[in-house]
Amino acid sequence: MSAKRTSKPSAAPERPERGRADMSRLGKTSERDIHRSSPAELADLPKGFWAGAVVVHPGQKQPVSLRVDRDVLAWFKDTGPRYQTRINAVLRSYVTAMRERADRRSTA
Repeated sequence: MSAKRTSKPSAAPERPERGRADMSRLGKTSERDIHRSSPAELADLPKGFWAGAVVVHPGQKQPVSLRVDRDVLAWFKDTGPRYQTRINAVLRSYVTAMRERADRRSTA
């Protein structure tokens, strides 16, 4: 049997590297398109919610085996794809709050 390819691989549409935003496409996105495609939980954010937002560039991730309660994992998985990213965000928020608390105590 020949190892010769019998068909051409389909050409995938040009996409940015994983984790990189297509800034030219984003710049052309209208407010209406953003509103239409936004998740429902973002619909009722108060005006100015993002005014103090800061862009955070995540560092390299460290693979880890972590034991969590079944119901906690099920809840994160039920919220949709990228549940591990959300778990990391919750943990990061906790670490940030604890560091800020420790800093306030050390300066008091």
